[in-house]
Amino acid sequence: MARGKDKLRRFAENLTFRCMVQPEFEEVFRTDFRLKGRWREDFFGNPNPVVLELGCGRGEYTVSLAERYPDKNFIGVDIKGARMWRGAKTATEQEMRNAGFLRTRIEFIDSCFAPGEVDEIWITFPDPQLRKGRVKKRLTAPEFLTRYARFLRPGGPIHLKSDCRHLHDYTRTVAEGNALPIEACNTDIYGTGFADDLLSIKTTYEKRFLAQGVPITYIRFSLDGHTEFAPVEFAPDEQLQR
Repeated sequence: MARGKDKLRRFAENLTFRCMVQPEFEEVFRTDFRLKGRWREDFFGNPNPVVLELGCGRGEYTVSLAERYPDKNFIGVDIKGARMWRGAKTATEQEMRNAGFLRTRIEFIDSCFAPGEVDEIWITFPDPQLRKGRVKKRLTAPEFLTRYARFLRPGGPIHLKSDCRHLHDYTRTVAEGNALPIEACNTDIYGTGFADDLLSIKTTYEKRFLAQGVPITYIRFSLDGHTEFAPVEFAPDEQLQR
């Protein structure tokens, strides 16, 4: 974890990275960011598909995806600049033209992308928000799915890879409760041999979970043209709150 002067150094270096975009609050709060609808043309300079990693942390998955798929553009999104520095620095040092980083709150994400501009969403090891009253903060909660529907292309997949079985089951319940197509679902991708080359990309946190014997879960679904999503009854949440 970056501390003190090291964190300040990273913040300063972030400002020098072409791949790092850091909007001010007033540029995304209840207004359209200047790159909205222009990421391909103005940022990447190509017409290739755009893929987001939400809550990207150190950006390890974003960078690894960009390495594997040079014909796609990848953007890691997070608010913690000191962590994102690692991915941005790697992308800069390797002169990767298809990897970018957007420092903003996920709550403002629909201010940054236009309808149909994003082809795919990855959510890797997010905070499961297990505390009472935090359900709406989960990145697969109906409130967030409504935001994603404003810019995700029709049929575009949403991937959730997590160490938290509770979040996995909650997400499946949200998808089923809103009649969303579930294209893949597995509660132990390594133990069952489900993990392919793509799912076998391992972040620092994932390696730590695996060393502790924690199963890694995965679910992929699409929004199927829905624009609004209803909350669901999920009994295990009540058990956590007792």
